[in-house]
Amino acid sequence: MYSHYYFLGIGGIGMSAIARYFKHRGFEVSGYDRTPSPLTRSLEEEGIAVHYEDNVEAIPKDIQNTFVIYTPAIPEDLKEMQYVRSNNYTLCKRAKALGEIARGQECLAVSGTHGKTTTSTLLAHILTQSGEGCNAFLGGISKNYGSNLLLSDKHLLVAEADEFDRSFLQLHPHVAVVTSTDPDHLDIYNDHATLLEAFGQFASQVDVDGAVVVKMGVHIPMSNISAKILRYSYDTPCAYFASDITPLPGGRFDFTLNHPGGRIEHCQMGIPGKVNVENAIAASAAALLHGTPPKALRDALASFQGVRRRFDIRVESPEVAYVDDYAHHPNELRAAIGAMRDMFPGRHLTGIFQPHLFTRTRDFADDFADALGGLDALILLPIYPAREEPIPGVTSEIIFDQVKLEDKVLVPREQLMDHLRTRRIDCLGTFGAGDIDRFVEPIENYLKSL
Repeated sequence: MYSHYYFLGIGGIGMSAIARYFKHRGFEVSGYDRTPSPLTRSLEEEGIAVHYEDNVEAIPKDIQNTFVIYTPAIPEDLKEMQYVRSNNYTLCKRAKALGEIARGQECLAVSGTHGKTTTSTLLAHILTQSGEGCNAFLGGISKNYGSNLLLSDKHLLVAEADEFDRSFLQLHPHVAVVTSTDPDHLDIYNDHATLLEAFGQFASQVDVDGAVVVKMGVHIPMSNISAKILRYSYDTPCAYFASDITPLPGGRFDFTLNHPGGRIEHCQMGIPGKVNVENAIAASAAALLHGTPPKALRDALASFQGVRRRFDIRVESPEVAYVDDYAHHPNELRAAIGAMRDMFPGRHLTGIFQPHLFTRTRDFADDFADALGGLDALILLPIYPAREEPIPGVTSEIIFDQVKLEDKVLVPREQLMDHLRTRRIDCLGTFGAGDIDRFVEPIENYLKSL
């Protein structure tokens, strides 16, 4: 058994949840990240030592009792990574660590190229609010609990099953949800067919007496799946779907949840958007398959407050509205922009978008330009590189040049706030998976001061 868990990339959303888990279990926990963030500040407040210099002196020197967990986003030439490799520390990827934690627990896993964070967080909320409780490792900060980690004494685990780097293949769930399989992470998979094969392999790892819940219209290889396969949809009749959908004020909906055991009438999601009705159907399917009582499920849907950076309404008034969203894929952008159009009809919509990764920008430049054409005005930032080195010829301009808007501008990141002050803002959205999140509070405070 190890006494110290050391994290390389501790500020990542998935890494920080595992760090919190080991801290809660009573182990010494520390780690490195490139830059401070709200997540690293929270970890430090919880007694976890975090440093921001690539400094091997900060690594615990008791090799036999130190377990090192790293994220694939960490570059191999990081001095700390080279040090732990050359000194034979026990080294493990984040995904494998989560797989080991999940072993021996009933695992309910939510996968998909988008929709998985909100759906898994909602599922964890349903299980918690029902009184049963669960352990949950989430890909976002739950607004109900202010954390990406939920803990209980039950051997029941909710996991966001991430397809990046084939991470989800470390999980062997009892119930798995597949929300979407759009082309993404082509730097890992090369083509869409290979990505679909990985989803098929993930689904084939579900317990034989379990279930795979797949969204209608999503097709994955199913020949090796031994678990029961069930479909869900927004409103198309199948195993799990919504009917009697009635709009409510504020972009929310009242609906009947239809499932193989009957109907649950007058369900209401606590957050707006048609897409969140669909997410509710998926999470409810997993909860019902686990055995959650229908009434507890309906109450939990209504009390769900959502996830930070997932259609996160920061300002809402007749004068100005502001929504922040993690959207970093063209289809996610379309969904977020469409939801803003539904919620704020007739208003002038300005979007700030930070592309994420050179490879994703290269692979989907045309599609990004098309999605961003749904705005009235675009402020485009440089690409956030994350783990990647620059690719010659790949910049934000290859998106910008194709966007069919008259009001569009390329703005350096450090000039964003100054540029924003020159504009009259009616309805604003910030979109992206990079460090655009550092602007959310300054933008919110500025808009509230107008």
